[in-house]
Amino acid sequence: MNFKKTLTALALTTALALPFAGTAMQADAATPPNMLVVAGQIDDLISLDPQEMFEFSGTDYANNVYQTLISYDPKDFSKGYGPDIAESWEVSEDGKTYTFKIADGQKFASGNPVTAKDVEFSLRRAVLLGKTPSFIVTQFGFTADNVDSTLVAKDDSTFVMVTDKKYAPSFVLNCMTAAIASIVDSALVMEHEKDGDFGNEWLKTNSAGSGPYKLTSWKPNEALTIEANPEYSGDAPAMKRVIVRHIGESASQRLLLEKGDVDIARNLSPEDVAGLGDAEGVEMQTDLRGRIMYISMNQTDPILSKPKVVEAIKYLIDYDGMANSFLKGNYMVHQAFLPLSYLGELKDKPFSLDVEKAKTLLAEAGYPDGFEVEFIVRTAQERVEIAQSLQNTFSQAGIKVSIVQGTGKETLGKYRARTFQIYVGAWGPDYPDPHTNADTFTSNPDNRLEAKLTGKLAWRNAWPAEGFTERTAAAIVESDTETRRQMYVDLQKDFQKEAPFAIMFQMTEQNGIRDNIEGYSIGSAISAVYYGNVTK
Repeated sequence: MNFKKTLTALALTTALALPFAGTAMQADAATPPNMLVVAGQIDDLISLDPQEMFEFSGTDYANNVYQTLISYDPKDFSKGYGPDIAESWEVSEDGKTYTFKIADGQKFASGNPVTAKDVEFSLRRAVLLGKTPSFIVTQFGFTADNVDSTLVAKDDSTFVMVTDKKYAPSFVLNCMTAAIASIVDSALVMEHEKDGDFGNEWLKTNSAGSGPYKLTSWKPNEALTIEANPEYSGDAPAMKRVIVRHIGESASQRLLLEKGDVDIARNLSPEDVAGLGDAEGVEMQTDLRGRIMYISMNQTDPILSKPKVVEAIKYLIDYDGMANSFLKGNYMVHQAFLPLSYLGELKDKPFSLDVEKAKTLLAEAGYPDGFEVEFIVRTAQERVEIAQSLQNTFSQAGIKVSIVQGTGKETLGKYRARTFQIYVGAWGPDYPDPHTNADTFTSNPDNRLEAKLTGKLAWRNAWPAEGFTERTAAAIVESDTETRRQMYVDLQKDFQKEAPFAIMFQMTEQNGIRDNIEGYSIGSAISAVYYGNVTK
């Protein structure tokens, strides 16, 4: 395959130098015409290093600050992936060698040229750092021992990637759109390298990209500010500065939006969405997202590891009740690990609230009077409300639930360390191929604690996934699309029956936006937000 890209080099005007003090602007005063202010929940941000980040907010950030070899056009995702840093690429006849031609004239925000050497450095860095999302790259056979021969810059404009075996090309290329495949400025990053960390400590709070924006500041749990990158080789963004404010409460987001203090509110409750129906100067934008809301049960727990207990819990969830009340408009009932719109999507919903059936299953498992259990949940309105609903319905079968709230960083820390009983959370795809979710939910090649396969949810829940791991691996090498689709359908049906996960909802994101905002894209089910096309 061979794709070409025409690059347009445009100089950016000087970014607006308006300071942000972390407080609301004067009431009823619109934000500046070349600045975008977003209210969202960004307390999940742990690191800004694209080869380490693995959170929703991080993906939004990476989309705007970094480029990848190939990417999706945010104006039309139906086109599939296309050129980004690479202007063309070819796949060898044996399906193992991918050769990318790097476009000329591209620069990082530092002014350094973008070359194949930076691509080599970035992808090798992803493997060698071995952070949580590294599996997205290492699943193609790249290891610390072989990166010198499998990820190679032949010259400044030619990068060659050799996989361990033949995969469906679409699968490989889709993975190259993930945040971890972001290309970083190797010279700048290595200026800040310490003790062999490939600049990781520095890049946690700095940027080294070639995207339309560059980092200005990040105050954890407060605000993230990016400004236009004057070296960007694409179309200059109209918004010279973007400020994403962490506003945890929906009501606060709504108030700021109504007053004009923010341009976009991203985490509105159904009540606040309804309340904005007649608000002057405000519109609602709705799009199906890939985010899946679920609960999972740690299989190291002697009670939660019993199959009948797992099954009982799936019948103690008021799926429809939640979707029709406090989640209305924000989530739809969905019980499969692949989001709708992905190859192999499954619409079957075998579970509903059935307390009597759950009681019978618990009695058969040896717990006729229930038991006590602890939930961990991020302090985000919809997640806490889900946990409270579950607490109520679980109690009807004698299960006493205690809820422990925390920041995204705190809850993810416990989850990735397996130090929890039941996790209430969400998962979003990393790239637009069914393997992105199948691999994390149904694959666990090494269930030992010391394996630390933290990027895999099956591992986080200590679920061996016997049989599922092998079927997941078989699906990624299947070249016939229809056969591959059916493999994912069958995998999901068996997962619904056996896995210690209860998939509950798929997100339908409703963003409140000021009516002077145009070109705002939240990426549909396959991607994350882009600010480069926004105008006022």
